[in-house]
Amino acid sequence: MGLVERGDKRAIVHVAGAVKRPGVYKLRSDARVRDAVRRAGGASSSGDANAINLAAKLVDGVQVIVPLKAGRTSAGAAPAGANAASPALISLGSATAEQLDTLDGVGPATAAKIIQWRTENGGFTSVDDLEEVPGIGPKKLEALRSQVTP
Repeated sequence: MGLVERGDKRAIVHVAGAVKRPGVYKLRSDARVRDAVRRAGGASSSGDANAINLAAKLVDGVQVIVPLKAGRTSAGAAPAGANAASPALISLGSATAEQLDTLDGVGPATAAKIIQWRTENGGFTSVDDLEEVPGIGPKKLEALRSQVTP
């Protein structure tokens, strides 16, 4: 029986990385990434939940990865060289097609291929995995590297 059959309105997601209770969780179909992170006990003390888009809608079968903090700084201080105007990285593990479509060189077709690859392969463990997505070669990978996170 498929997840969507018979009115089942649930999404099953894998929450991994720097969370207190990594695992596979079943959530409402209208849940957001923040709900999945909360379900996994929230970010661990070494995790940076703000590095991913907590407002993104969950998609059945995705992996949400909470990355480690880039570096420890004093409370409230921005890391050296940080620019408040710099755009947030898009998480390959939880981004929607619409979010992926905002990346340089990625249109709707490539966004769909990224999501399909993510679903079929259990998510991205590295940005380098993008090179395995049909239509993304070395040049496009390099262009995307500074815009995404696994």
